[in-house]
Amino acid sequence: MTTTAAPSLLATLPGHFYTDQELFERERRHIFEAQWYCAVRAADLDRPGAYRTVRVGGESVLVTRNRRGELRAFLNVCRHRGAQLCTEESGAVRRGLQCPYHAWTYDLDGRLTAAPNLTRMPDVDRSRYGLHRVQLREWLGYGWVCLAPEPPPFEDTVVRDVAERLGGPEVVDRYAVAGLALGRRIGYDVRANWKLIIENFMECYHCATIHPELTEVLPEFADGFAAQYYVGHGPEFAEEAEGFTVDGSAGFARLPGVPDSHDRRYFALTVRPQVFVNLLPDHVIVHRMFPLAPDRTLVECDWLYAAEVVAAGPDQGRLAKSVELFHRVNEQDFAACERTQPAMSSRAYRQGGVLVPSEHHIAGFHDWVRALVAEE
Repeated sequence: MTTTAAPSLLATLPGHFYTDQELFERERRHIFEAQWYCAVRAADLDRPGAYRTVRVGGESVLVTRNRRGELRAFLNVCRHRGAQLCTEESGAVRRGLQCPYHAWTYDLDGRLTAAPNLTRMPDVDRSRYGLHRVQLREWLGYGWVCLAPEPPPFEDTVVRDVAERLGGPEVVDRYAVAGLALGRRIGYDVRANWKLIIENFMECYHCATIHPELTEVLPEFADGFAAQYYVGHGPEFAEEAEGFTVDGSAGFARLPGVPDSHDRRYFALTVRPQVFVNLLPDHVIVHRMFPLAPDRTLVECDWLYAAEVVAAGPDQGRLAKSVELFHRVNEQDFAACERTQPAMSSRAYRQGGVLVPSEHHIAGFHDWVRALVAEE
């Protein structure tokens, strides 16, 4: 953490941290490929053979569901000559994963089961030529993968990020996120560095400037202090707001496990390196980031509701108002990040910028990044 001449200000990362290709490659190796990474929503893989391919750092990872209903993850590379097994973002196979190049075939647990002329090669041990397995954990209804040979403890990284923000790991359990249904998913192609997006989400110094709809519902945000600035704190809805919707109209019934103390409150948390979780009384919003280049990040945002809300087709107008509020927040935030990205290569930002007191907690994120990319 670097200080400046003014005690109220802390220095940010220098500009090249947001533009340098070599540094981005180090982030791939030491952050995206070494930490737990939220890859897929488990319910998207709704039957054996369903799969999704996900970019994790520099690797294509294939996540599928086996015959026993368990999620499995592999590097999306055939062991024969290296062709990608699955080139589509998502799909389903009937029996196994077959390479479209030479037809080497693997079962849904990654074992090599067949190949042309394989029986004529009795010296080939099939068990040695299965797909490269990737570690996977399910939590909050998502499949989290880690490419590291020895992944960091899930509880000491992912779960700890949640616990430190909310005041305990049991708080998020009350929302029963894994049992919610997908009401809407929107993808955003953001022309900005992934760290700018995280920094933006962590602070609310900008909220009064660019989020009029959000500050109408959460007036505390107009004062500039983000929800993540205080442990266990959730800003309260405006007195006149009936729900967390774009016009303040009523949302849906409170999720069954949400306590009175969390009613009419919003809780936001960052799970490093690429997840945002937003907890509302009647729904949960999950952002997953997929950094593709120093200046490009894909963001996939899921709005999750009680199953009966999603199943009630005639009530889609109310769901649309619920989705629209944070969709506007997303568009406003991402436009701000894209406005900031060009200046990261300016000589004016060569030494970086500054953090005001309500942003000081971002310095901890900067320290985390520095420590990991410095390992090389």
